[in-house]
Amino acid sequence: MPRFSGSAGERNNQRNRKQMTSKPIVMYSRAACPFCVAARNMLKSKNVTWTEVSLDAEPDKRAEMIERTGRRTVPQIFIGDFHVGGFDDLDALEQAGDLDRLVNG
Repeated sequence: MPRFSGSAGERNNQRNRKQMTSKPIVMYSRAACPFCVAARNMLKSKNVTWTEVSLDAEPDKRAEMIERTGRRTVPQIFIGDFHVGGFDDLDALEQAGDLDRLVNG
């Protein structure tokens, strides 16, 4: 889970914005993956919460990820039932201006 810094008011404001997320976000990841780090940073910048499925901690979840996505690389990101894909796909949504709508819609 993302950690907050700053004043109590700032933290409360960030928490309130986090509650606006209407769709659950799930990311399959590995700790040492630079694309996973980039995806985490982007999600943090959106002030949303997500569930991270660590393939380092739960290697048996890799088969689940492959079955759900047909892909073997991480990260693999879902917003609600929508399979975003990896970081490049997440970034493309952001660049197109569609990520906020998808996350909050």
